[in-house]
Amino acid sequence: MFLVHGSVFSGLSRKTTFAFNAPYMETSAYARPSAFLPGSRPRTPPAYRVCDGMTEAVLDFMIVFAPWAFGATERWSIWTLNIAAYALGGLLFAKWLIRWRAGYRPMRWGDGGAKERSRPTGDGSGETQSAEHGAWSGGERERTASKGVTVSLAALTVLVLAWCLTSALNARSTFIYREMAFVPRDCVAWLPHSYDSRATWQAFWMYLGLALTFWAARDWLLGQTARERREARGEAREQSAEGAGGVRPSAFPMRLQRLLWVLCMNGALLALEGILQRLSGTNKLLWLVQPVINQSGELQFGPYAYRSNAAQYLNLLWPVCLGFWWTLRRATRGSGRAGGRVGGGPQVLLLPCAVLMAAAPIISVSRGGAIVAWAEILAALALLMFVQRKGHWLVRLGIILLFAASLALAGHLGWEKLQPRLKTLFSDDLGGRVEIYRNAQQMARDFPWLGTGPGTFPWIYHLYRASAQSEWAAYAHNDWLETRITFGGIGFAMILAALASALLRWFGGGGIEAHWLFVSMIWLALAGCLLHARFDFPFQIYSTLALFLHLSAIVFCLSRGDNR
Repeated sequence: MFLVHGSVFSGLSRKTTFAFNAPYMETSAYARPSAFLPGSRPRTPPAYRVCDGMTEAVLDFMIVFAPWAFGATERWSIWTLNIAAYALGGLLFAKWLIRWRAGYRPMRWGDGGAKERSRPTGDGSGETQSAEHGAWSGGERERTASKGVTVSLAALTVLVLAWCLTSALNARSTFIYREMAFVPRDCVAWLPHSYDSRATWQAFWMYLGLALTFWAARDWLLGQTARERREARGEAREQSAEGAGGVRPSAFPMRLQRLLWVLCMNGALLALEGILQRLSGTNKLLWLVQPVINQSGELQFGPYAYRSNAAQYLNLLWPVCLGFWWTLRRATRGSGRAGGRVGGGPQVLLLPCAVLMAAAPIISVSRGGAIVAWAEILAALALLMFVQRKGHWLVRLGIILLFAASLALAGHLGWEKLQPRLKTLFSDDLGGRVEIYRNAQQMARDFPWLGTGPGTFPWIYHLYRASAQSEWAAYAHNDWLETRITFGGIGFAMILAALASALLRWFGGGGIEAHWLFVSMIWLALAGCLLHARFDFPFQIYSTLALFLHLSAIVFCLSRGDNR
């Protein structure tokens, strides 16, 4: 600081001296650029706000539309979602262009701003500064590692898409269904190639849209709302005035809250409709359309012609719904509001939603869906009881009663028809899938590295049937095996690496700080789907695959932060 001796600069009548307080003028080793000080950032360009708003609208549309459009299993619904996904990609590109042209850098969760604004200054002692410097360096290392993971996942995304595109362009043949024949084409044998160019082109356009959806969702989720930016600037002023203080726990980001509310409410309505449709005894999806396959009402559930697909979708949602409820309850309890009680606050609406969604897979009479639901219920109960081990006993009792209510509802409406199906789980050769697995294993051995081309499984499978009367399977009923067949060992390895990068991002720095329980609930949901994929085909259904990627995008935005 400096001291001025004299009354007015413009009329100095006597000698004026300036004295500098040297200790305060020294440059600190921890000084950071003033990019996060109030007023240092330019105002958000109006076009950028429009793009953000449209991104949220398109994301919400895709989330709601996909399951209700009969699971997005038909060409019209798939292309509706593809076009929406391309719109998300266009909006993401527009936001990048605005940032570059306007020199605009939006405030984002985990960009270091919150930490810099709230980092304790210490008392000036060497010991305190050394400890702070060590903590700060550790945070910088974590953020650098996280950026490396992000770049790696982006590179893997491009590689997987390039693999699909090369397979389509370098197709070895095209399958003509009416002639039941493959029309050969010239190709480079050592490059990825497809045995049906049409199927691979369809797969490429779908995967391109899903990739754009993932990255657009991530970019939007990491952005802060206007209210959050104002609160951050107010916090910076308070801590600048106080000169010290710890990090105030930030609220759960509003954008993430809104996205999760849409997911949970839509899933609950889907479960309720499926239960009511099953109780009505109709054999029409949504009481409107009778599907070409699975025309019996017991084989359907809700808008899905195949009950297991509905169970897979709901098993992906209800653990996330429970984790969301617990996170909101924890946040409101920490703020001192009445919503911290089990029955207080709007988050209480999530509890009946979770009960419905957890019961629905069992009521659907899907054996795989029921087994995965039971496994997830046991794991979720164990996680919640562990995190509440020091809490009030009434909270633990309420959690137990919640799961009991879900199981009671499922048992009352679904056990009578599910029990005989479970008894024949192995005696009926897994629903006739043993022969499919045997043929698919041979396909994997015949195409070990480059595969048959994305989307080509059904057109290659008929060549491996024992006779013309044998079942012509459209899916391997084992997505792990089918992906290895169509993408080959190399493409399959790239997909596994991308999946690991997305799921393990939480251990790095930056991003949205989230408690380990919330992340564990999302991991549990994703793990349940991956387990079910060992015996069925959830990832061949657009709505389920899109939901899996939405949840993966959420996980990829989260970090453990100070929640060690």
